[in-house]
Amino acid sequence: MKFRTLGQSGLVVSEIGFGTGELGFRTDVDAEAAINAAFDAGVTLFDTADVYGEGRAETALGKALGSRRREVIVATKWGVPFGLGFGQIEGAKTHRGASRDYILRALERSLRHLNTDYIDLYQLHYPDKFTPAEEMVQTLNDLIRQGKIRYYGVSNHPAWQVVEIQLTARLLGLNGLISSQDEYSLLKRGAVERDMLPMLRRHELGLLPYFPLASGMLTGKYQRNQAPEAGSRLDFFKGLAPQFATPRNFDVVERLQAFAAAQGHTILELAMSWLLACPTVSSVIAGGTNPTQVQQNVAAGSWQLSPEDLAQIDGITQELPEP
Repeated sequence: MKFRTLGQSGLVVSEIGFGTGELGFRTDVDAEAAINAAFDAGVTLFDTADVYGEGRAETALGKALGSRRREVIVATKWGVPFGLGFGQIEGAKTHRGASRDYILRALERSLRHLNTDYIDLYQLHYPDKFTPAEEMVQTLNDLIRQGKIRYYGVSNHPAWQVVEIQLTARLLGLNGLISSQDEYSLLKRGAVERDMLPMLRRHELGLLPYFPLASGMLTGKYQRNQAPEAGSRLDFFKGLAPQFATPRNFDVVERLQAFAAAQGHTILELAMSWLLACPTVSSVIAGGTNPTQVQQNVAAGSWQLSPEDLAQIDGITQELPEP
């Protein structure tokens, strides 16, 4: 396992992280076995959220890590809009996700679930367009001083809001963000590359890509015009299939598979190594519901892509633009 610095911070994280999102919703998998496999493979960044299974993912992570807690970086998220109807805390109807009250309540709940007294990276899961940035920044800095969180970041935010938070922190003389977690893969490049990457480079923030395998599409296990394999992500989360299993995505996957095979690699290796070729990427958040999947994901990022390889990959994805 190789390691990178997370943005401009003192956190050093494994190039491949482990995401627990799916583990929070599924009772048909052994969450502890998957987490242990990630730890044994050298993963040091474990990402979760209070909303995953209404706390079940956080609880499973805390239980599995046990006494190894201080050997890893734990990242969790808070602030899912209360209109989504799950994972809510008391007071959610009267306090927005980035408000002081909501943050304090959400943090205490996550600390209980994770069975820890601090969180390394605390991330606002979705934008809060109502709460002033000053309120959130001041609250999070209070928590840093109290030792309850080490750093903070965001997820799924537009570039302008990330800049607003950073400028607010700078004007107040306080600690700003260190990272942004966004959906980014060979099948979904446009939004991140147009807006986020230039901004993240300018502000020296780390990118944490999630859905690096596009819900399994970039493993090659799904076949055009065939139902997803039983137990697979697109089978369990059936609402994701229309988003990922599209004719355009199958076209891109087939071309990428051919490119990887010609180089003696798999499309899984291509997907992970391509993300790691981006210097702004601090760690790739990969999931996995069993030890074999976890081990495959961790091993998949070692292909050193050349500039010529990257140009060919660009050509493949640009010939078939995203809708």
